[in-house]
Amino acid sequence: MAYDLIVIGSGPGGYVCAVRAAQLGLKTAIVEKEKTLGGTCLNIGCIPSKALLQASEHFHEAGHSLAAFGVIVDPPRLDHAALMKHKDDVVAANVNGVAFLMKKNKIDVHTGVGAITGPGKVTVTGANGEAKEIEAKAIVIATGSESAMLPGVVVDEKQVVTSTGALSLGKVPGKLLVIGAGVIGLELGSVWGRLGAKVEVIEFLDRILPGMDGEVAKQAQRLLEKQGFSFSLAHKVTKVETSASGCTISYELVAGGEAKTMEADVVLVATGRRANTAGLNLDAMKIATAKGKVVIDDHFRTTMDGVYAIGDVVRGPMLAHKAEDEGVAVAEIIAGKAGHVNYGVIPGVVYTQPEIASVGKTEEELKAEGVAYNVGKFPFMANGRARAMRHTDGFVKFLADKATDRVLGAHIVGFGAGEMIHEVAVLMEFGGSSEDLARTCHAHPTMSEAVKEAAMGVEKRSIHI
Repeated sequence: MAYDLIVIGSGPGGYVCAVRAAQLGLKTAIVEKEKTLGGTCLNIGCIPSKALLQASEHFHEAGHSLAAFGVIVDPPRLDHAALMKHKDDVVAANVNGVAFLMKKNKIDVHTGVGAITGPGKVTVTGANGEAKEIEAKAIVIATGSESAMLPGVVVDEKQVVTSTGALSLGKVPGKLLVIGAGVIGLELGSVWGRLGAKVEVIEFLDRILPGMDGEVAKQAQRLLEKQGFSFSLAHKVTKVETSASGCTISYELVAGGEAKTMEADVVLVATGRRANTAGLNLDAMKIATAKGKVVIDDHFRTTMDGVYAIGDVVRGPMLAHKAEDEGVAVAEIIAGKAGHVNYGVIPGVVYTQPEIASVGKTEEELKAEGVAYNVGKFPFMANGRARAMRHTDGFVKFLADKATDRVLGAHIVGFGAGEMIHEVAVLMEFGGSSEDLARTCHAHPTMSEAVKEAAMGVEKRSIHI
């Protein structure tokens, strides 16, 4: 079977790459080891977690927030089976949507583990052990990532779980211990915390949300603590033991000190993710890797001619939308066009409540780079729509070049932050200034007015504070 392009992996990077290639007239195939398409994101990551976050948010709102609006309801009861059905239905709809896109764009799907076995050659081995070889002018590796394991901690996906097991717990745990205060740990901790679990978080670093703006992380921690989260920062887990009655966690200060123990019903290991390169035959093909990731140049080319790589398996943030943009870019490059990704304008969102969204540089990064900048901030407490919705937690923060006013970064903690961040991303994509946004009329009353006011604040001319 001869193709113009074979994509190994059908996650957001892989399937988007395949669709764009087909649009450009390339005869395209996609190889996927699982029975369903969509990769981690659609099956056991972004999509199911957001389904549970939304459901748990409604449950918490019904039990704690509606009375303030004059809506009186009986204490809500959780139908666990219905909760899981909602999650599964959402996953199925998205997965089936990707399968439809493959048919619509005449992309052949080969189910099995894909290994690169020579120039332009991929061997696909099915679950039954049968292998077949397919060929193409170009190959794109888009195999994504998997949960990183913690030394000495055995995961059974029942009592000690990764994000995969945490999406399918059979009941709400009395106590959930989360190892890692990154995005995954805080989101899934929020799900089960809203449904009634006591959530404790142990983090190796002395702060939560590593890589995000420090002021934003501190505010997020305060808000999560108000919701019942407990944090043990600058601590490391040394051992997790399980029994019929639950889990015993041994942990201690990173700097050293007396060992402590904690009991929990479920332990979630959320210590990051690692590139999934197993079975690709990289060593035999002399495809270089560094720190577990496939090495690529500025045009996504690996060290083997005709082989490219994108997404979580290569350098850069492990984000589905970053992989999608890379998928489009590499397809366009292979088709002889100019593909490009602006890595300086890739937003990131944490889907806690309130949401946390960021794009561009943090204050810490600008200080480290010696860049002079101005700050504009505006609290949602001073926003009329936020008051009406009783979502006044958080703020918008702009960072702009002191000399040129060009926006270098923006950070939002607040209800709907993940949607509001995009007007800043568009502004930055066009090299805009804070004044450009400050002079753009925003509808009233909206949460987005806080974004405008923060932009105005860069020049100390916010109106409502």
